[in-house]
Amino acid sequence: MKEVYLGRLPILDSKQNLVAYELLFRSDQHNTVTVTDNSSASANVIIDTYGQIGIENVIGKRRGFIKVDTELLMHDAICMLPKKHVVLEILRSVEINDEIIHRCTFLKQKGYQLALSNVVQLDNRYDRIMPLINVVKINITALNQNDLINLIKKLKRWPVLFLAEKVESQEMARNCITLNFQMLQGFYFAKPEIISGKRIDPSKLALLKLLLLVVKDSDVSEIENELKYQPGLSYNLLRMVNSAASGLPSTINSIKRAIMILGRKQLQRWVQILLYAAKQKDGSASDALMQTATLRGKLLEFIAIADRPHDKNHQDRAFMVGTLSLLDTLLGIEMSELVSSLSIQKDMSEALLNRRGYLGRQLELIEAHEKGEFEKVSAMLAELGFLSISEFTKMELEAAAWANRISDAINQPA
Repeated sequence: MKEVYLGRLPILDSKQNLVAYELLFRSDQHNTVTVTDNSSASANVIIDTYGQIGIENVIGKRRGFIKVDTELLMHDAICMLPKKHVVLEILRSVEINDEIIHRCTFLKQKGYQLALSNVVQLDNRYDRIMPLINVVKINITALNQNDLINLIKKLKRWPVLFLAEKVESQEMARNCITLNFQMLQGFYFAKPEIISGKRIDPSKLALLKLLLLVVKDSDVSEIENELKYQPGLSYNLLRMVNSAASGLPSTINSIKRAIMILGRKQLQRWVQILLYAAKQKDGSASDALMQTATLRGKLLEFIAIADRPHDKNHQDRAFMVGTLSLLDTLLGIEMSELVSSLSIQKDMSEALLNRRGYLGRQLELIEAHEKGEFEKVSAMLAELGFLSISEFTKMELEAAAWANRISDAINQPA
């Protein structure tokens, strides 16, 4: 594999379901501040990357937004991208002339979806291209509330979807949803909104109780009894364990057998993941959080395997740190309170609370990668000293594929 960075910025709908990703590409020899190389080299990076790993492994059943400048838009290689999986996001630098309109019309007829990137105002030059556009991405941080409302009014002349870029807080997200944005992009969903005295949702409380029993090495019968009171959870657990490549020759159909065969470490993993999948009071699952937490857990485990290939205990701790890292956001409770209740080891609590220590730094590396902070990722990989860019990218893609399989197993109809 070439030395290629690949980043995926999540795009959510108004109910916080993960619906798409913005895909970021950069070859390391063009490791500059711009997200794309803004040349035909970008096309080659995209095609090479997808040729080796398959787009479905990167984004699952969701769409991927890919930024395109004039040169990339006109490049023949763009038609090699699968039209069912990508949205071509036209940069503001693209001059809308006859040639561009002709090209966009051709791509639209081919079945590609088109988006406009980083829109902050409308002028006459947009009139010609708007009938071809599916999604308008609006940079909400560049506009005050009145300008934002006026822009949306103007855009309503066309049947386009609105996507808010740079949504960095729950308050901004709520404002965008009120203004009828269909999609939101930013890391607001991964930031904890702590409410003092908040009571945990009952469906999650049962899982947290179960996680405590598993972590504290309680008797198998105690764990089994707790699960018996949660038939929906038991069913989900068995379905996920059976479909998630556990390597067992026959189907597991009893909770006790699942515990005995899998062992506590594996059971602990499934319970941690199911915490994110549990339905909220309003009926929605924390889809984006589950995907992010599951991927973090698996990627941190892969890094631990590369670092200490014979230390299974370290690898298990790495997985736990990754999946627990968003639990404060999920439950609306301080991480210090959660760490205290789980009574976990000092290196794990330091990683979760302060991003300190070996596991803490590696978690910080993953968080930087999630946000597409490629310069920081590059510096941190050099500091680690045992992973190249291509090895890290390959691990991230394998972790993403694994997280997609887990999500599909949980979300498939009963």
